[in-house]
Amino acid sequence: MTNISCGIDFGTSNSSIAIANDGQISLVPVEQAQVTIPSAIFFRRTDNKAFYGRLAIGMFLDRQDGRFMRSLKRVLGTSLMKQGTLVNGASMNFSTIVTSFLQHIRDKADTVAGQEIDNVVMGRPVHFVDNNPQADSQAQAELHAIAQRIGFKNIEFQFEPIAAAFAHEARLSSEKLAIVADLGGGTSDFTVIKLASQYIHKADRSEDILANTGIRVGGNDFDKELSLAAIMPEIGYRSTYGDKRLEVPLKPFHDLAEWSKVNFLYTPKIIQQVRQLLHQSHDKARYRRLLQVLEDETGHTLLSAAEGTKIALTAENEHKAPMDFIETGFFIPVQRAVFEEAIAEEVEKISLSARECVQLAGVSNDDINLVILTGGSTEVKSIQTELRRLFPKAAIADENKLSSVGLGLAYDSQYKFGSSSQPKPATR
Repeated sequence: MTNISCGIDFGTSNSSIAIANDGQISLVPVEQAQVTIPSAIFFRRTDNKAFYGRLAIGMFLDRQDGRFMRSLKRVLGTSLMKQGTLVNGASMNFSTIVTSFLQHIRDKADTVAGQEIDNVVMGRPVHFVDNNPQADSQAQAELHAIAQRIGFKNIEFQFEPIAAAFAHEARLSSEKLAIVADLGGGTSDFTVIKLASQYIHKADRSEDILANTGIRVGGNDFDKELSLAAIMPEIGYRSTYGDKRLEVPLKPFHDLAEWSKVNFLYTPKIIQQVRQLLHQSHDKARYRRLLQVLEDETGHTLLSAAEGTKIALTAENEHKAPMDFIETGFFIPVQRAVFEEAIAEEVEKISLSARECVQLAGVSNDDINLVILTGGSTEVKSIQTELRRLFPKAAIADENKLSSVGLGLAYDSQYKFGSSSQPKPATR
């Protein structure tokens, strides 16, 4: 058998897998011709069959009957992994759910390779869980066990921002001191690393990696803050009820603004509570919309509208968020300035992590020659503005934002599992 290895980027929002085969690095088409797949799964109610990625999202948005889940990576290292969740009326362990998704993309790679691939480098954030080393170790152990379950025999891990650096290195003409900004759906990670094309064959890169930092803040948090600031008020958030003019309970709105919590809201108890408060509401028109969302189970559609608004605001100064799934002709105008104000605290946390990484590396901001952007959240204008402010002398590299980690993990698998061939430029 050919010595083939692979790298898997299991992302909060999107995932990819790339193969290293005789020095050739290539991304695997994981959904038709697409080399990235949304980390989403839909279990059809009639037979509990699983569907993945864009197909899963489409089936859910088409209101097909079943159970939809996204942001599965955020469950790793938390108590939810053991608790499980209801899927079409039956309890299912989150480990089983994540296994199903990763088996799907592993099967795609085996088909392309023409054999079962034994060797894998799994990507991981610098911190799965902030300020909790035990939970962080638990998250990696859970992912390792899942990789074993889907058939990998030799499993290594690499920090995702380091993998992104490896993906860019082959094209460099001279040595660069780079900072990698890997901003995904769930985490923001930074690495300061020395890169050069002649380093690409080195098996041990520890002396080139000067520092790593990371925080559990990402695009999903942007979606949440945008939703709470601009969308939730139009469905009754922070409205009042009763003679004492008390604020309505905020927890349902906060849960509606997080992908991993939406499905826990559709219970008879919660819906009944909202119905009771509606009678005493001082803003029945808006608060009734919350009841509508819960009764129709359209929380994920609401979040998709928030995510779509975030994406649209990278190019537009104002976007009309479509809400016609709640009321015919209903939309919410959202300005970019409102979005940027809503995420200002998150952007500052991300900036602080970048500054900490440079400090730990023992270099200055002006020493950085190259900023490598990877992950969809680097598209956000205020993030780009902040990184350019921090590193004014650096060039910006932002190709293959959604697939560079997967490519880099495959490069790393080549180093870790060995081959007589030096890696050749990646195919995309």
